[in-house]
Amino acid sequence: MTKNIVITGTSRGIGFELAQKFANDGHKVLALSRNTKPLKKINHKNITVLSVDLTQENDLKKAADFIKTNWKKVDILINNAGKLINKPFTQLTSADFLEVYNVNVFAVAALTKQLIPFLQKGSHVVTISSMGGIQGSFKFAGLAAYSSAKGAVITLSELLAEEYKEQHIAFNVLALGAVQTEMLEEAFPGYKAPLSAIEMANYIADFALTGNTFYNGKVLQVSSSTP
Repeated sequence: MTKNIVITGTSRGIGFELAQKFANDGHKVLALSRNTKPLKKINHKNITVLSVDLTQENDLKKAADFIKTNWKKVDILINNAGKLINKPFTQLTSADFLEVYNVNVFAVAALTKQLIPFLQKGSHVVTISSMGGIQGSFKFAGLAAYSSAKGAVITLSELLAEEYKEQHIAFNVLALGAVQTEMLEEAFPGYKAPLSAIEMANYIADFALTGNTFYNGKVLQVSSSTP
């Protein structure tokens, strides 16, 4: 059955692979990213690419308007976009913290709010967090803003799961370990992660389609290594 799927952060890495996987499997994808060139180049008939700055509420309305006009409903929302700043704690400015939280927390809340009218019984909202946001897990130094934001979004999802359980809209979080993406390479040059973006995208796609049958308000740790 064809699903209507919204994905953020689709210009590279996991989001880029996710959009293609869903589209190739016959689903309709709305890909939200500031940089639309990579997916436009692929020019897949099942992918609509919208240039959206997730930190601007006016931009988020573009997504809602598209859905209202063309889809009427959203089956799956994957909050995948992420912002990572790697600096020693004393060098992190308030502006750095805000920049990271704007993408990793506030944009997740704002986009979800825009799409709530289109989420129906059986819809699944999957938010991508990090092992760095999990209490008791190993933490990379330098990620005070990023990992604390990834912790905040876990609690946000738990709250939304509770708030929308009567409507049977599921909210779950996947806390990923290290994945070999451009974002990881930029933050930690030379670090080699155990999983590729495409391997992780395949896992996330499967979970997005089926995980809400088994989980709601849950955080699954998806990591083959301690970080």
